[in-house]
Amino acid sequence: MFEAVVTLCLAGAPDICRETLLPDIVGVDAASCEARLPGTYAPPAGLVATSPPACREAPPPLAFTELAPGLYAHRGMVAEPDEANGGDVANIGFVVGSDAVAVIDAGTTRGVAEGVWRAIRARTDLPVRYLILTHVHPDHTLGAPFFAEAGAEVIGHAALDRALADRQANYLESLEASLGAGAVIGSGAVAADIAVASTETVNLGNRVLELRAWPMAHSGTDVTVLDRESGTLFAGDLVFDDHVPALDGSLRGWQDALDALTGMALTAIVPGHGGPRLDWPAGAEPMRRYLDTLARDTKAAIAEGDRMADAVERIAASEADDWTLFDAYNARNATVAFTELEWE
Repeated sequence: MFEAVVTLCLAGAPDICRETLLPDIVGVDAASCEARLPGTYAPPAGLVATSPPACREAPPPLAFTELAPGLYAHRGMVAEPDEANGGDVANIGFVVGSDAVAVIDAGTTRGVAEGVWRAIRARTDLPVRYLILTHVHPDHTLGAPFFAEAGAEVIGHAALDRALADRQANYLESLEASLGAGAVIGSGAVAADIAVASTETVNLGNRVLELRAWPMAHSGTDVTVLDRESGTLFAGDLVFDDHVPALDGSLRGWQDALDALTGMALTAIVPGHGGPRLDWPAGAEPMRRYLDTLARDTKAAIAEGDRMADAVERIAASEADDWTLFDAYNARNATVAFTELEWE
C-alpha cells in the first residue's frame, strides 16, 4: 500500500520538520496513489511544505487487538512520553459499524494518530465519522487534528474545550521538550463538535455507542464509551491498570465513579492505560485498593497534624511495589488528595 505524505516544517525554523500523512490518498502502488494526489496543497497555519505531496510505501500501522467483533484496542506503553516511544503511551480504541467507524482517543501526537489511521484502513474502508475524546490529558487528545482533517466529528465532555484551551500551551511545551519539536508538528487541541453534558448516543450503523459524561473524578472532563453490542466499556482514565492512577480531579469523586462503574453489567473494560482488556468488576480491585489507601493515609496524616510537604512522601507508600511509574505520580496524587480532604 502506498500513501500520500508531505514534509512540513515550522515557519521560521526550516530545520524543524516532520513527514505528515494526508488521509485517504492511497493506492496499491505508487502510480495509483499519485493519480489521487491533490493539485494544490495549503499547509496549516504556522507551517510550510518543503515540496508538494508525494506517495511512498506505507509503514506498519499501530498494533491493535480485536477484543470483540469489530471492536479494537491498542495498548500504549506504560511510560512517560519520550523520543524512543514517540508519545505512544495511552490506550486507543476504535469500533466498526456497518456504516462508519468511531475512534476513542487520538493519542499524544499526530504521528500516533496516523498509526491509528493506518490500522483502521488495514481493516475497513468505512468513513471515520467520530473521534471521541475521553478526557483532557495530552496523551489522549493532541493527535486530534489529524482526525478532524480526515472529516471526523470530535466529541468530548462539555468542559473539554475550556480545559484544553487553558492547558494546550503547557502540554505542547512539555512534549516538545520530551519528544523534540519536530515530533509535535501537527499536534494540538481541536474544539469539540459535540459536547457531552450528560449522555449521548452515536450510531455507526447497526452499532450504537453510549457516551456518558462523569462528574469530577480522574479529571473534570471524563467521558466513557459503552459499545452496546459487546458490552465493552472504554473507560478512559477512570480506570488504570499497571500504570499508577493519576489524580487530576477529585479523589472522592473518583471513588464514587469507580463504585458506579463496578455496579454496571459489563463484559469487559478497556482502561486508559494497561490492559487493554480487564474482566469486570474484578479488574477494578487493584485501583480501588490504591484509591482507598490514598484516602486513608491522607486522612490519617491530616488527623495527626502533619504538614502536607512531609506527608506526601509517606501517603500510599505501601502501594509502591504494585504500580509502574509510582514515583512519577504518587506524590502529586497525595498533594491533590491532601488539599481536598483537609476540608472534610
